[in-house]
Amino acid sequence: MSSEEFSASFNDRLDKIIARSEELQHLLSTEISGDEFIEASREYAELNPLVALIESLRTAEKDYQAVQEMLDDPEMKDLAQVELQGLHEKLPEIRHKIRLAMLPKDKADERSAILELRPAAGGDEAGLFAAELFSAYQRYAESRGWRFEILEYGDTGLGGLKEGIASITGTGVFARLKYESGVHRVQRVPATESQGRVHTSTVTVAVLPEAEEVDVTIDESDLRIDVYRASGAGGQHVNKTESAVRITHIPTGVVVAMQEEKSQHKNKAKAMKILRARLYEQQRLAAHENRAADRRSQVGTGDRSERIRTYNFPQGRVTDHRVNLTLHKIDRVMLGEFDEIIDYLIQEEQSRLLASEENT
Repeated sequence: MSSEEFSASFNDRLDKIIARSEELQHLLSTEISGDEFIEASREYAELNPLVALIESLRTAEKDYQAVQEMLDDPEMKDLAQVELQGLHEKLPEIRHKIRLAMLPKDKADERSAILELRPAAGGDEAGLFAAELFSAYQRYAESRGWRFEILEYGDTGLGGLKEGIASITGTGVFARLKYESGVHRVQRVPATESQGRVHTSTVTVAVLPEAEEVDVTIDESDLRIDVYRASGAGGQHVNKTESAVRITHIPTGVVVAMQEEKSQHKNKAKAMKILRARLYEQQRLAAHENRAADRRSQVGTGDRSERIRTYNFPQGRVTDHRVNLTLHKIDRVMLGEFDEIIDYLIQEEQSRLLASEENT
């Protein structure tokens, strides 16, 4: 596609967006009610920021034409050249913002999320790093003003983590944390290593968009619910009553066990929350299966079996393998400063999507 054809296609898309916004505005003021009104209101609100950018672009383009005409006036020429310089910088910036706003969006991006973290290879050292990484995510959530609620925390008894699950509530949580799904590798000398040898351990992270009841239909007859006594290291409230709950979703085989709370009722509610999120994620992946090849080319597939990042303590560096980004600030990252990494991943994904849009 030539630059002229791309420009014409781009402007045609902008005209259609403006027309759709005007159509929605008319509908909202005259013709609809109930669920239709709610849906139209949501779409209109989503379009508003993009429409504002398009109007800003149209104004800047008119200004550009007016200033071009001023160049023919000897008395206005110098002023016109200064104005043109500013518009030469402003126009591409606005167009870029519009292209970003027009990129296809994951409907789950604005949702809260469920974070699941488990040690994989590496024994006790993997458990210790899992506990540190879980704490780092908690600090990150707090720094962004999100609510971090621990749903399950299984302690190894040595300060490590067997399994950590948290609900992270806020706007746009999934949009940022979805890039964290995968295998996180740590390289360091364990405290118990007498000969100073570097060990490699791994931790798996899964980030799931939080699901509402309306997102997933769960038939009670499809559930097998077992109750038992909480026991072992890993349940902060181990007790002698049958408060622990294990829910099995028979059609899919998904199992969720919860023993964090003393109350069987609370454990069941938390387990259902996690089950709903896992089933919702299965549905999302199935819906996108026809785009599997596309997903493999993206910045991370969200597959928890994919090694995404290495934390090398002896060298003080963190490397994200998806985008070949290395930061020599491991101490800051482990304090929950993930923004630099996540921002870079988002920019890379946006660049990939922009290139794909321009080639179609």
